[in-house]
Amino acid sequence: MRTAVPKIHVASLILFLLLVRLASFSQSRSAGSETRDAPPELNLILASMEQVNHQNQAYSRSYEVTRQYKVFRGDDKHPTSEITAEIRFIPPNRKIFKIIGASGNRRGEKIVRDLLEHEVEPAPERSNRDIDRTNYDFVFLRQEKFGLASEYVLHIVPKRKEKGLMLGQIWVDAKTFRIRRIEGVPVKSPSIWIKDSYITLQFAEVNGVWISVSFDAIATVRFLGRYTLTGLYVGALSPASIATKP
Repeated sequence: MRTAVPKIHVASLILFLLLVRLASFSQSRSAGSETRDAPPELNLILASMEQVNHQNQAYSRSYEVTRQYKVFRGDDKHPTSEITAEIRFIPPNRKIFKIIGASGNRRGEKIVRDLLEHEVEPAPERSNRDIDRTNYDFVFLRQEKFGLASEYVLHIVPKRKEKGLMLGQIWVDAKTFRIRRIEGVPVKSPSIWIKDSYITLQFAEVNGVWISVSFDAIATVRFLGRYTLTGLYVGALSPASIATKP
């Protein structure tokens, strides 16, 4: 004689099996999504970034840019100084600058001149500041969107305490592996007069060359208080124009 199975038990069993199957399907889809969205291995990001930086036309083509700097004291809304400078790169390793306009407090011009003299140091010294595995340790922090572009955010830690090296973060384009932004603090102050500073650099392509197009720094100057310096790209000459320029 066959024993009847209560209908309520059969319905519960069917419902249970459906829930298990749905849960397994959801987990497999979630795992697949995580696999697709997972960032590349850190060393792959760094190797690609270093290769792109090595191929940057900024190291092999002549270029000239014009930057406009403004110096603000404390919370002032209007700059105490405004300086315009031309910076020219001549391959393979020469960089020169010229101040073509200055107004306001002369202290601002001295700050900008010191900054540019630091920038145009010979290439062998400058290479010691490249953002690569020779000079830095890296930690992957996250992946985020900048408009339509996806970027990897990496924490950078200098391997030495030297001028020109920064402790902070970089934003690397996930498609081109170019560094779009750098933020951080110098591990060694560029001057005994500066107690602390926070720097932001933004990069973009100009005439086929990947260069810094904006610079912002907030610094505390001994005996003088807090200053803010901004630098903005305002123009560039083509290689042909540079070749004919005296």
